[in-house]
Amino acid sequence: MSPPLRHGRYIPAMTGALSAATIAQAPKVLLHDHLDGGLRPQTVIDLAESAGYRNLPCQDAADLARWFSEAAYSGSLERYLETFQHTVAVTQSAEALARVSRECAEDLAADGVVYAEVRFAPELHVEQGLSLRQVVDAVLDGFDQGTTGSIGDGRWIRIGVLLTAMRTATHSKEIAELAVEYRDRGVVGFDIAGAEAGFPPTRHLDAFEYLRRENAHFTIHAGEAFGLPSIWEAIQWCGADRLGHGVRIVDDIDMSDPHEPQLGRLAAYVRDRRIPLELCPSSNVQTGAAASIADHPIGLLRRLNFRVTLNTDNRLMSGTSMSREMELCCEAFGWTLDDLQWLTVNAMKSAFIPFNERLDIINTRIKPMYAALKEAEFATTKG
Repeated sequence: MSPPLRHGRYIPAMTGALSAATIAQAPKVLLHDHLDGGLRPQTVIDLAESAGYRNLPCQDAADLARWFSEAAYSGSLERYLETFQHTVAVTQSAEALARVSRECAEDLAADGVVYAEVRFAPELHVEQGLSLRQVVDAVLDGFDQGTTGSIGDGRWIRIGVLLTAMRTATHSKEIAELAVEYRDRGVVGFDIAGAEAGFPPTRHLDAFEYLRRENAHFTIHAGEAFGLPSIWEAIQWCGADRLGHGVRIVDDIDMSDPHEPQLGRLAAYVRDRRIPLELCPSSNVQTGAAASIADHPIGLLRRLNFRVTLNTDNRLMSGTSMSREMELCCEAFGWTLDDLQWLTVNAMKSAFIPFNERLDIINTRIKPMYAALKEAEFATTKG
């Protein structure tokens, strides 16, 4: 019989907790990370000074990092999104976009990320005269610099870009066309983001239909602040390859008997079809989608073998990293290296790059690195 799940939370058998040092060495795959949500605090200050932007709440890097985290910790997705006005305001030049992209690649590589898909909305960076293509070119240039430098320093990383359209605006078809235009130059897919309530994904059907005709990949932010209807529309009407967040799929799981959870039709479909869930625990706690990490549905969904992936969402706003998200979940759910490898392989299988590239990263980087960590852990335990 399966161990009980209490209030949607899997209570694991007691195991030795993984050390932060071990988790830091683990290879990681990140599918849901926003470029404008991951700036270094000092970079925000530097770019604000260069751009003549005077609206930052403070000028000290540590204080600014604290402000972003506290402002984002509102319990409201809409309030959370307001923090982006500052990071978007200071990234309106090609130089600024290239810098933050380069630093993003460096920071992810330093955290052990071997593959990442980083998303951003080109339409938000044209306020000072850049064209959409100039925005995309600058970001791709920055990522090229960051990945080349990191690999040269011995930290291998591959980055794919997702172009995001804002669901509250009307540019989705144009951004989708841009994603297809750049798909052989570093852009691997498309996304829509922004406030869910009142802005269903079906408002952008023309973009999704175009992408499907072009055999292009896309994910949709759904099931974060809004519930099952958002998820259902994203999958059944729009044809999403993945769900950005998708955490509210738990609302379609009956936990009356904690030993035998009952999946509703939609939850069963998502699990049966292996539709990847881009789950972001710390961010979800900040926006009120979960009360705490321990109560986050990722524990239940992993236990029920959904195609779970672990992500950062916005590293600046959540004061987090992939290592930090792994640490929090290992502490909350008793996860082991086997769990982390399962999540990492899940994410790599779900990436928007070609199958042979995904398989190569799994077989030549992820599995060997986890095997070495397990061997070291075994030796330490026996010693």
